[in-house]
Amino acid sequence: VEEQAKKMKYVLVTGGVVSGLGKGVTASSIGLLLQACGLRVTSIKIDPYLNTDAGTMSPFEHGEVFVLDDGGEVDLDLGNYERFLDSTLTRDNNLTTGKIYQSVIDKERKGDYLGRTVQVVPHITDAIQEWIERVANVPVDGKEGPPDVCVIELGGTIGDIESMPFIEALGQFSYKVGPGNFCLVHVSLVPVLSVVGEQKTKPTQHSVRELRSLGLTPNILACRSTKALEENVKTKLSQFCHVPEENIVTLYDVPNIWHVPLLLRDQKAHGAILKELNLLGKAVEADVTEWTERTKIYDSLQDPVRIAMVGKYTGLTDSYLSVLKALLHASVACHKKLVVEWVAASDLEEITAHETPDVHKAAWDLLKGADGILVPGGFGDRGVQGKILATKYARENQVPFLGICLGMQLAVVEFSRSILGYKDANSTEFEPETSSPCVIFMPEVLGSTTHMGGTMRLGSRRTHFQVPDCKSAKLYGNAKYVDERHRHRYEVNPDMIPEIENAGLSFVGKDGTGRRMEIVELQNHPYFVGVQFHPEFKSRPGKPSALFLGLIAAASGCLEAVLQASGKMNKVLINGMANGTAMGKFYMNGNVYSNGNGLHH
Repeated sequence: VEEQAKKMKYVLVTGGVVSGLGKGVTASSIGLLLQACGLRVTSIKIDPYLNTDAGTMSPFEHGEVFVLDDGGEVDLDLGNYERFLDSTLTRDNNLTTGKIYQSVIDKERKGDYLGRTVQVVPHITDAIQEWIERVANVPVDGKEGPPDVCVIELGGTIGDIESMPFIEALGQFSYKVGPGNFCLVHVSLVPVLSVVGEQKTKPTQHSVRELRSLGLTPNILACRSTKALEENVKTKLSQFCHVPEENIVTLYDVPNIWHVPLLLRDQKAHGAILKELNLLGKAVEADVTEWTERTKIYDSLQDPVRIAMVGKYTGLTDSYLSVLKALLHASVACHKKLVVEWVAASDLEEITAHETPDVHKAAWDLLKGADGILVPGGFGDRGVQGKILATKYARENQVPFLGICLGMQLAVVEFSRSILGYKDANSTEFEPETSSPCVIFMPEVLGSTTHMGGTMRLGSRRTHFQVPDCKSAKLYGNAKYVDERHRHRYEVNPDMIPEIENAGLSFVGKDGTGRRMEIVELQNHPYFVGVQFHPEFKSRPGKPSALFLGLIAAASGCLEAVLQASGKMNKVLINGMANGTAMGKFYMNGNVYSNGNGLHH
């Protein structure tokens, strides 16, 4: 037992019956609970698609592309892992069929297989196991030494052709690491037929049978259903799936995903996992006090703050998942109920006014009724003019505004057109021949504007504040610099900076060379901030992103209190001051500061 306790432990989360059951949230919640038991946790997401990464996939197809510190463009589930576990993952934590096949083919081309026939079994399956073992031992929590547990999520549904090599590899892997070191959590659907109102177990029975036929045996069943499983249903599942009743948990519908770890805790899922992994002796009682308190606050919020999200993927919320989460984290910190008004950028344009005037009017009504406006990043020219019009409205009407990546670039374009009088001001991304190029192609590594993969400025880069008393620097706790994640190819044209700044738009944050503009602020405006980076990727439930906190505070009328507090503090506890998160607590003269609006500093 002692020898087993020293080994790396693995929790595999698989899904059955249908996709989209919430395997990612379940895996994140399991990781959070194990962390709450005093264990160090890392995560691996396996995506069976052939893309080497998520970088070139459309947000309509697969949700947003999540960017990591090392520049990895990965599946949005890794964003859930980072937010729930407060960890910093790498591109290797996202394993795809493309990556595995590429690595095996590269080895074959170099002659590493000594002339042998290269096959799915054993070469692909061995490569998968080696990858998992290598990555599982890399710490992601900033501490030395390997983690205690690695939570692996297998994307897709059991039975998919594309995931077969991974299932075979994981079957071999479970035998290799041995009992007591591997726990399989199978997430399945228990539907309720509206006609009879009965919870049906047959889909789960078939899913488990298929899983067993492929060489994997579930230790724990996590059943998705509209309500808690009835006792007779649990008994039936236990009988036919050969899983103890105490190892069958219900993931019934909850108001928000912050409840999922608490749902698992209440059903003692962590105890079942610890038992399977022989970790009961090492783990402590799960402490989720802070998480529970935050969830209670979230549930009790009444006072709304309306944010207009002006984008082009408004039909699919997963396209802007991290932005939505960052807005939520900031809203909860401000004790405000977040209401996101989705505004399709193209609906704001003049052409829509002629074609569908009702749609045009509805879009503008939503924009004008908002307390704050957010223009997120994006690629392509669809909706650009609408985003410019929304930015102009925010600037002229003193509405709190945050522009991210393309949103920041368009704020510069709009300012150049309206204030500097350059009517044809544009980004060379949309108008290569413009006579007033405000935004130009400036890659760190010379590459093609047409070849998508690998030409972008990706990952964590340092931004140095140029103006110490600007709003952004104060929100970051009077930091001199901040490290944030980037994903772009175009930059504000450095040759136009003096003229733009003289007209009142200040570039308060720049990179180390001073040539790349990172943060822009408009003088004499309540809150008009544009950033070249993506602050949403480092926002956490207990540590909201500084600039999102600024937007929500400005939209709620309490920005001054936040800025004053940051200016007066004599001792600051900042959760990762220069790593993109806002302040945890302010201690002023030995007292915890609160501004009376429920925003605790």
